[in-house]
Amino acid sequence: MRGMPTRRRMLNRMAALAGLLAMAVAGTPALAAEKLRITATTGMIVDAARQIGGDNIVVKGLMGPGIDPHAYRQTRTDILALARADLVLWHGLYLEAQMEAFFRDFAQDRVVFAAAEAMPRRLLIAHDIYADKFDPHVWMDPDRWVHVVRAIRDAMIDLEPKFGAVFNDNAEKYVADIGKLSAYAKQVLSTVPADQRVLVTAHDAFNYFGQSHDFEVVGIQGISTESEAGLNRFAELVDLLVDRKVKAVFVESSVSDRNVRALIEGAASRGHKVIIGGQLFSDAMGAEGTYEGSYLGMIDHNVTTIARALGGNAPERGSAGRMASGS
Repeated sequence: MRGMPTRRRMLNRMAALAGLLAMAVAGTPALAAEKLRITATTGMIVDAARQIGGDNIVVKGLMGPGIDPHAYRQTRTDILALARADLVLWHGLYLEAQMEAFFRDFAQDRVVFAAAEAMPRRLLIAHDIYADKFDPHVWMDPDRWVHVVRAIRDAMIDLEPKFGAVFNDNAEKYVADIGKLSAYAKQVLSTVPADQRVLVTAHDAFNYFGQSHDFEVVGIQGISTESEAGLNRFAELVDLLVDRKVKAVFVESSVSDRNVRALIEGAASRGHKVIIGGQLFSDAMGAEGTYEGSYLGMIDHNVTTIARALGGNAPERGSAGRMASGS
């Protein structure tokens, strides 16, 4: 394999993929009349599909708790699950960067929908480096996320119109719950002192959060976790912590905490104590079956954790009293 031309390697991979798809299709029964089969990438999209579809769908998620979608690559098992789905939902906006080409090719003969790419462009934050690219982390602002939820609803109705009324009703109930959570977020985050509204995290996943709630957001890494923070960047961030008297920084469930802890040590060497304010859910939700394993629970956890750590007023267990004790 070493030295094999790139084009030949690509052709071999495509041939292997075609073989897997053929196996999957051959072993797949016809669409069951009572269930719509969906395979989705991130937990946030899985949760939206389940809330919309209820008992009328079966959803298979590819990326569970702690999984970084920026670096994730499809496995053979994933390809089989995707081939057997009636509808494939992925986020898009280059979130699943390593699967981008795969999904574009896969969409040639399968029903594949990039849900976040249906959002109005005026609501997206442009990438600070790459032209015609956008920050993909739109779920961090519930008011924006409802556009994605409704886009998923429309894709499901287009494929299975007989469930249209049910899908629509379920989606609007879910949107209403998201609206209540958004109101809670605005309320508790407004209690954080203005000089403490600096959110320092492992990577730039919180720009939509910052724009919505008037927080300055600082990621050690860039929008993609594939980027690495250099020494100059670390020095600048240590200066920021010391000069702004930032008292808490945050780790993320799907990103290594190594850089965050190095930043804390750097501030300590300058005589400034910074604590870890808590773990935030950025690119993945919590464990399945837990409150934090839902979109509502994920955002509730983040908002509550940030507000409390930075001097705001928020109930210990969140808006619904369902956050895990000690979160």
